Amino acid sequence: MRVGRGVAALAVVTLGACSGTPDRADERPNILWITSEDNGPFLGAYGDSLADTPNLDRLAERGTVYENAFATTPVCAPARFTLITGLYANAAGTEHMRSRYPIPGTIRFFPEYLREAGYHTTNNRKKDYNTLDRPEAWVESSETASYRTRGPGQPFFHVRNFTVTHESSLHDPIDTQIHDPEAMRIPPYHPPTEAIKTDWAHYYDQVTQLDAMVGEVLDDLEAAGEAENTIVFYFSDHGGVLGRSKRFMFESGLHVPLIVYVPPKFRDLAPGVARTDRLVSFVDFPKTVLSLAGIEPPDDMQGSAFLGAYRDLPRDYVYAYRGRMDERFELVRTVRDAEYLYVRNFMPHRIYGQHLDYLWRAPSMRSWYAEFLAGRLNDVQRRFFETKPAEELYHVASDPHNVRNLADDPGHQEALERLRRAGADWRRAVRDLGFIPEETINERRGNRSLYEAAREPSFPLEDIIGTAELATRNAGDHLDMLADRLDHPDCAVRFWAATGFSVADSRPAGMRPVLREHAEDICPAARTAIAEALYRYGDHATALSLLEQALHDDRLFVVLRALNTIASLDLDSLPASIADRVRRLERSTWEQPGNTDYVPHAASAIIDR
Repeated sequence: MRVGRGVAALAVVTLGACSGTPDRADERPNILWITSEDNGPFLGAYGDSLADTPNLDRLAERGTVYENAFATTPVCAPARFTLITGLYANAAGTEHMRSRYPIPGTIRFFPEYLREAGYHTTNNRKKDYNTLDRPEAWVESSETASYRTRGPGQPFFHVRNFTVTHESSLHDPIDTQIHDPEAMRIPPYHPPTEAIKTDWAHYYDQVTQLDAMVGEVLDDLEAAGEAENTIVFYFSDHGGVLGRSKRFMFESGLHVPLIVYVPPKFRDLAPGVARTDRLVSFVDFPKTVLSLAGIEPPDDMQGSAFLGAYRDLPRDYVYAYRGRMDERFELVRTVRDAEYLYVRNFMPHRIYGQHLDYLWRAPSMRSWYAEFLAGRLNDVQRRFFETKPAEELYHVASDPHNVRNLADDPGHQEALERLRRAGADWRRAVRDLGFIPEETINERRGNRSLYEAAREPSFPLEDIIGTAELATRNAGDHLDMLADRLDHPDCAVRFWAATGFSVADSRPAGMRPVLREHAEDICPAARTAIAEALYRYGDHATALSLLEQALHDDRLFVVLRALNTIASLDLDSLPASIADRVRRLERSTWEQPGNTDYVPHAASAIIDR
């Protein structure tokens, strides 16, 4: 429900026409997005005493600090898809990292609406939208793009992105540091090794550098005479960046800093408070920008405007999702309200800390893993290298690091049930396509987008999602029900049914022949899931034969799924033929854009182990 419909926008234009400012004939606000990468709210404005961020803190003093702002996913490209479209990436079939699947032409990048309304739209410079580009969204997108190229009196929307805090900043050790490693507050899930303390200090140094860059942008805005004509957003593209933050579905990966400054002349578009605990999600940002510009947001956007003429009532929940991250398959959904974070793991038989090449480049991550191998971790620190529960529930105020799972606590069952139900309802409301095995997407969608294919009446999305939920229920007769679904006509249903046999705590002997009967499933995703289940049921020969077949497939994600499965099995050694194939895959090349290294990286991790 909206609380206003264009009245404020009309007032802004009318007042502007009477303002007598000769160089601002158009009194719609300029809008500036200053974005950084991979950092949580490590700012003085958020009460972090280790932070050295005077410029961002001053912006916060003049604007509004959003204490409950969240990314829709804890990694850049799928998050940026949502930021540019106003749609959840899992609803559009674009949640998997660097997948670049198409979307229908009816889904537009939101700067197109601004440009059509007369705004000068520029981006400096990162895109990384996880789908095919729409260059028409921008007057210019480049490393030199600037709002200064606009026409006289023309309002602008400008994005200035900084990469200085990106994860890669940890990959190369440095000799000098501003922050003292010994002064760092190490979260309870990290062991306090020298490498971890040093990486934490180094990352705070990067945030200090970011702050200086933000200061230069704000100074330039002032010098251009546009500071009081411009609404300024500062936010990060997700949380981060040491292990168990970026890519992971905790507060450390999803909670982002958000500061919004609205000049006095546009205060009717904003609440005018110094701090707010309103829940805000990335899916809300495109609607909010259009609302601030006096443009009614299109109905296909899935968020809620939190500022402007078309602002909506506050939301009760924010939702997030995780699919494949680089070379590792995963599927997680979360629901966050004002008190709790609820996590639903659909692949609980996978450990949290699956080896991922890019993550392991950080000295801190390698140090953490070395401590695990040496047996020097406590229960909280070791959990990252263990399998997951199907459900997690954290009381955020008392447990900001999300280390005390309350899902089985009798005192929190009402919250668990409520958030569980909210997540299930949301998955169906947005038509969550993340449950489609990625190796089947191109065949399933044909010449359309997956978004369009999934909206055909015959698309069995309820059967798919329902089977994925059943696969992790792990109670009563669910294995008999899953066995029946191994004969379902849809490949994704069969994949999740087979996955449920690997997830289950029990291994009834009578189920092994049922799995063997389905070992030649024509769907590669289902076949690999059956292979894993057979291995866990003791039929190693059949399982390894099926996995070896998959390793010789010419489809990238079929091979990658098989490598992920092999990595998850408790194998003391590989059969010679599989070991030889894995070595060849370590040296293989793949033509699919954005995914060229995933198979070699997954193969290398198996060999190194």
